[in-house]
Amino acid sequence: MDIFAILTLIGGLALFLYGMSVMGAGLEKISGGRLERILEKLTSNPLKAVLLGAGVTAVIQSSSATTVMVVGFVNSGIMKLSQAIGIIMGANVGTTVTSWLLSLTGIEGDSVLIRLLKPSSFSPALALIGIILFMSGKNGRKRDVGEIFLGFAVLMFGMESMSGAVKPLAQVPEFTNILIMFQNPLLGVFAGAVLTAVIQSSSASVGILQALSVTGAFTYGTVIPIIMGQNIGTCVTAMLSSVGAAKNAKRTAFVHLYFNVIGTVLFLICYYVLNAAFRFDFADDTVGAAGIAVIHSVFNIFTTLVLLPATGLLERLAYLTIPPSKDEEGTDDFPLLDERFLATPSFAIEQCHTVARQMAKLSEECFFRAMELLKGYSKEGSRQVLELEGAIDRYEDKLRAYLTRLNSENLAYADSQNVSTLLHCITDFERISDHAVNVAEAVREMNKRELTFSKKAMEEMEIFGSAVSEILNRSIGAFLTGDESLARSVEPLEEVIDELNKSVKKRHVKRLRKGKCTIEVGLALSDISTSYERVADHCSNIAVYMIQVQDGQLEEHGYLNLLREDSGKEFERQVAELRQKYMLP
Repeated sequence: MDIFAILTLIGGLALFLYGMSVMGAGLEKISGGRLERILEKLTSNPLKAVLLGAGVTAVIQSSSATTVMVVGFVNSGIMKLSQAIGIIMGANVGTTVTSWLLSLTGIEGDSVLIRLLKPSSFSPALALIGIILFMSGKNGRKRDVGEIFLGFAVLMFGMESMSGAVKPLAQVPEFTNILIMFQNPLLGVFAGAVLTAVIQSSSASVGILQALSVTGAFTYGTVIPIIMGQNIGTCVTAMLSSVGAAKNAKRTAFVHLYFNVIGTVLFLICYYVLNAAFRFDFADDTVGAAGIAVIHSVFNIFTTLVLLPATGLLERLAYLTIPPSKDEEGTDDFPLLDERFLATPSFAIEQCHTVARQMAKLSEECFFRAMELLKGYSKEGSRQVLELEGAIDRYEDKLRAYLTRLNSENLAYADSQNVSTLLHCITDFERISDHAVNVAEAVREMNKRELTFSKKAMEEMEIFGSAVSEILNRSIGAFLTGDESLARSVEPLEEVIDELNKSVKKRHVKRLRKGKCTIEVGLALSDISTSYERVADHCSNIAVYMIQVQDGQLEEHGYLNLLREDSGKEFERQVAELRQKYMLP
């Protein structure tokens, strides 16, 4: 094997790993977080959990990704440890799909059908289709499908390159002598575990083993312990992801480890005992890519069938390893914003939406509490407004930091738009709470100085407040439900509130000239009125962002102009109706 063959091997390995990464990323994008949401909701039945874990892993082509995601679920409290065990078992079964796809490289025959099944025949066509879709689809699903096809083509090309480069090794005695070392089961398990731990993908390490099998130097007896070790090595990813996590997340990672270690021990004991008793003829036969896929599948299905009834045992082992404690519950105020979810951006965005909805409700409550102070000031009410505003600030800090990190990932176009929308919306939620504090402070200052609004001013502020309450209900409701029609109803009311703000201030100036009001009261009224109008502006922003989710090309000012032009009479009708509803006496 000369230097050029070594370079080809290295290049083939690089393409193989890169293709697997690209294909997995494309599959994750096109799933749009739906698979993860299914996992989250449908895991009450152990058998169902196994099937779901297998299905999701088969689609996203990574048992490590599924397991890390499950660790995140448990850490954030979305899922119980008992529910996670079935998914972990299913993930091990689902990952065998990759080895079956890679086994196509070992197909041999002269018939047209068999030749078409060989990757060297269909990979170029997939690459061509993939690049056309990728280049022509500026965003959206077409580009993601193209990425999947390109990833698969590169993966298969890398596999073919590796296989071609290592074929001459069959004639190298040194290589054969190294393989003899793996006749020792413990050494074989260790080698497989180390290889997988290094590249952190059992699918990739099995693929490398399949590529090496073309040398004809591997037997079934040699590869069985190596494949067992590869399944143990894949646990490293989950173990690393549990570092610094809550105790239940650590237990989830240990369940994954125990599942594969116990499965390996049981499988090897059964194999060697039965081989000693009956002497398997295939043990010394040369194994190919398909044979490795068979072993990989048989082991994972065997382990799942044996240990599925023993999920309670695995859970107890995890609790023995990480004993419970009184202060076990994590102190993290935002468990849904788990760093592990960043590996699956679509699902991470869903978690951000959940947290943002909580923030939106708090923001609405904060402003309503501030408005209540106008009817009757209390120190307790003012304190509650400040506490809510502080909580909303923490939400904004956490969400912004998480979304910023998420934005640096390789996001699908729709996901990128969602992140942008959330970043804008949480800013408006935070600003609404700031204005709530402004209102509370203005009322507190009035109370301190024993100032009161005139009866007329109070009536006007109550009408103004009702309009602001309605626009808050509409915009926050649109955000919580994703109701586009509700979002479109915000702008007419915002225009009426602008008019109310001007009218309230003009009326106060008239009362001031007549001596019916004082400058000090007028300053407080102006501050409160301005805060009301600013809140309506933020509500308008939120509504526009919600509409932009449906139309990514729409700019804020473009929307507002189009609304007036396209809606025309309907817009004016709504404005007139709202003017009548909130007419000042």
